[in-house]
Order: sequence, then structure tokens, then C-alpha cells
Amino acid sequence: MTDSGQAYENQIAERVNGILKHEFRLNQVFKSHMEALLAIEKGIRNYNTLRPHMSCSYLTPSQAHQVEE
Repeated sequence: MTDSGQAYENQIAERVNGILKHEFRLNQVFKSHMEALLAIEKGIRNYNTLRPHMSCSYLTPSQAHQVEE
């Protein structure tokens, strides 16, 4: 899944995909391509703005990104 071919980076991508599928209910069959796109956009937005991460000192990714700036 990564361009660099680093196995560790693939683990991170797989973890994020698993969270999106299971915690944000993206592991379902959608009625249309548009319905799937909208659900994916909402899931990613929620992942970045609502879900605190241990690796970000329990901040959301959006909060952690603001701290870095």
C-alpha cells in the first residue's frame, strides 16, 4: 500500500483501514458508488477530528497537526 515498500508503513496503513472499516462502519455493502464515497469522506473526517489517538498524546490527528505548526 505504500510507495516506498517499507513493511512498517504498510502496517500503519492497514491499521487505519481497519479502524475506518470497523469503528466507522465502512465494512458494509453500499447501494451506490456515491453512497460509498460520502460514507468514506465522513469516516475520514470523523477519524481526523473526533477520535483521539494514543500515538498523538490522546489528541485527534487534527489537534496534533495544529500543535506541530
